[in-house]
Amino acid sequence: MAKRAPFKLGKRQVAPGYRETIDLPLSVLSDHTPVNLSVHVVHGRRPGPTMFVSAAIHGDEIIGVEIVRRLLNTPQLARLRGTLLAVPIVNAFGFMNHSRYLPDRRDLNRSFPGSEHGSLAARLANLFFQQIVKRSDLGIDLHSAAIHRTNLPQVRVTEGSAKGLEMARAFGAPVILKSRVREGSLRGAASLSGVECLLFEAGEALRFDEKAIRAGVSGILRVMRHLEMLPSKGIARPKAEPIQSSSSTWLRSPAGGLLRVFKSIGDQVNTGDVLGLVSDPFGELDTEITATVGGLIVGRSNMPVINEGDGLFHIAKIGTSDAAATLDTLNAQLDADPIFDEDEII
Repeated sequence: MAKRAPFKLGKRQVAPGYRETIDLPLSVLSDHTPVNLSVHVVHGRRPGPTMFVSAAIHGDEIIGVEIVRRLLNTPQLARLRGTLLAVPIVNAFGFMNHSRYLPDRRDLNRSFPGSEHGSLAARLANLFFQQIVKRSDLGIDLHSAAIHRTNLPQVRVTEGSAKGLEMARAFGAPVILKSRVREGSLRGAASLSGVECLLFEAGEALRFDEKAIRAGVSGILRVMRHLEMLPSKGIARPKAEPIQSSSSTWLRSPAGGLLRVFKSIGDQVNTGDVLGLVSDPFGELDTEITATVGGLIVGRSNMPVINEGDGLFHIAKIGTSDAAATLDTLNAQLDADPIFDEDEII
């Protein structure tokens, strides 16, 4: 078998069987501090797919950064087939400032595929898209809920994408949500370039969640196992089929005030169930929050102080009548996974 060629990125080359962190110059801050897009390249000895894993496109969604860190420390990568391009922090500006956005107040995930001569957001999107996305066969983009919200671990795929659904089932998150592609998103731009991109959502902004982190690391390894990028030893398939949903809705507050919730993420609800109460500060008026649809709560607000119209509960419509059994099985599998015996957040 012919020797595999090195992987070239920027001005560096990574030989087969080696790994290296490469800094791609992006910009210079106003105080002359250089800013790079840092990529960790793991180039396997044997040929296989090229996959990217990215996090912190929204700078305050830090849970993906920890997922990538743990992924890069897993011993299975020593036997990698193909190439892994890991970018733990895409939006370094937002990450350093604990902000979702870039300094120009643009949302990076509405700026793809970007432009070499556009705004700061467009330039970062272009660099990431040209150097990482377009050189990959598929990718996994890691997100959390926005600030003051939390998400049940879930994978979002484009409706009608057979390959995306196949990868999502291999990932094994509790929920697969088929969702439309937003204009300017990484997932949408990647799809137009023929690169399948899964979007993993879990946890909340600026916080770590151990179960969500485990779900992310295990899911990525399962996808790599499914693609034969990694050997099967030590990477178990999900013991339950993920719950699939083709539509979801946000339940919004009918009044402003103080929110007390009775239901949380992972709870299955029926139409008419009372999910919480909104009370005025004087205790004179209580407004019930009732479910207008039945399904599974996949996201909710963590903020007790709310205004009329705020999104409170994200409910995914599901076909199963016993989602609790699926969630219990997948959670138990994460708890028993040997990958995490020595690596937990206390």
